[in-house]
Amino acid sequence: MTLNQVYLLLVAGAGITLLSVTAARVATRVGLPVLLAYLGVGLLLGENGLGLRFDDAALAQALGTAALAVILVEGGLTTRFADIRPVLAPAAALATVGVLVSVGITAFGAHLLLGVSWQLALLLGAVVSSTDAAAVFSVLRTLPLPRRLAGLVEAESGLNDAPTVILVLAFSATTLDAAGPLPLLGQMLYQLAAGGAIGALVGTAGVWFLRRLTLPASGLYPIATFACGILAFAAAGVAQASGFLAAYLAALILGNARLAHRRATLSVAEGLGWIAQIGLFVMLGLLATPRELPAAILPALAVGSVLLLVARPVSVLLTLLPFRIPPREQVLLSWAGLRGAVPIVLATIPVVAGVAGSDQLFNIVFVLVVVFTILQAPALPWLARRLHLSPASVGPELQVESAPLDAIAADLLHLTIDDTSRMRGVYIRELRLPPPAAVTLIVRDGTAFVPDPDTRLRAHDQLLVVTTPLVRDAAERRLRAVARAGRLATWHGETGNPDRPALAPAATRRPARRAPPRTPL
Repeated sequence: MTLNQVYLLLVAGAGITLLSVTAARVATRVGLPVLLAYLGVGLLLGENGLGLRFDDAALAQALGTAALAVILVEGGLTTRFADIRPVLAPAAALATVGVLVSVGITAFGAHLLLGVSWQLALLLGAVVSSTDAAAVFSVLRTLPLPRRLAGLVEAESGLNDAPTVILVLAFSATTLDAAGPLPLLGQMLYQLAAGGAIGALVGTAGVWFLRRLTLPASGLYPIATFACGILAFAAAGVAQASGFLAAYLAALILGNARLAHRRATLSVAEGLGWIAQIGLFVMLGLLATPRELPAAILPALAVGSVLLLVARPVSVLLTLLPFRIPPREQVLLSWAGLRGAVPIVLATIPVVAGVAGSDQLFNIVFVLVVVFTILQAPALPWLARRLHLSPASVGPELQVESAPLDAIAADLLHLTIDDTSRMRGVYIRELRLPPPAAVTLIVRDGTAFVPDPDTRLRAHDQLLVVTTPLVRDAAERRLRAVARAGRLATWHGETGNPDRPALAPAATRRPARRAPPRTPL
């Protein structure tokens, strides 16, 4: 490759990225999911658009798998373990048993309605039964849902890629009569167990390593952290285990380990995640052939309706029976099973394997993802309000950045007071931080000053708090409690525990019911 070709490649890449970002902005303003804008850019650049031809399904599968690994690492790093810890059991059940139920029902519907072979029907059911981590993370993190419910959907989307990949590979490599279910079940158990073990091992080792590593520049910490997640994905792949599960678990451990420069790490991870999503969806748009898509509209609507209205609700209902999830939350879970890049990438596996009818399957999956993402994603906020699952209006979570001060064995916390934070108007002495933690500096309107106990906090103030490792958790809990409920947070029962949802402001809480007066006998 010549230097001039490198220049042209960089110009094309930067131009496509800027076009995708602009398309995402336009899509947001008109109320469409952002990820569909990237597919649209790919279709626009494709052979029926500007004429750029790309039909290498094997290359698309390889690049798509790598991009999904990046997206899962980003999702694990930005997921709070406190949000998903209470729902790990139901999330794991949805990602395994729920996937099997959904595959069976969808495959039966596809075989009955479309008349395709059982192998193709099972492939279609397996491909579309996985919820997409990129779509879920991008939509749900802007939707004010209860933490337990949002954590359940996010955890499921991060865990269910592994079983569906195993099923798609198995159905692509053999017919139904060639092997029984026991070898497939054994393979699935091995890949999940080995992938989970590798992810936990790499994540734990990465935490130990990064806490003892002193790097010359703060920008190297996010790179090292992200590299640990990719290492878990690749190591699991070498061991013939589930790389997706390993990457997500390793990143989850790293993202919740209170490593130095966490906010910088999350910012870098978010940027890499967006790059992966843009590249992945544009590439998949290029891979599709628009003139072949109209013939797939009716089959896609039929299979998608079975999936959305029957398979997903039944799988949620049957899987969550032991966990006593309220019915209205089950309704939202059924609707929140968003599809995105994962099904389209999985649809390339039978194409590469040469399964008969796989080109038709790819077109059906592509149309299904586009149509049902347009239907499901914009309706989620409305459905959450109708089901009364949107929490009361409270301020956003306090974002605290920590950096180690090795010379004095202390930690430096940095936080910004939001417009809706209950910390506004609170005096420094009313924070009652555990000693020796102290607010050492306030930056207000571009001016820095050292506060005294009678300094009153305002919106947009930036605070620097110095604390020791022994009391850092207690200091963060107290700051979080005051941000949620004000100076009387403890009196209101707010402890600042990240495992518990924030309390609603006093004006929005319903008064307790009084018992009716007793009638004297």
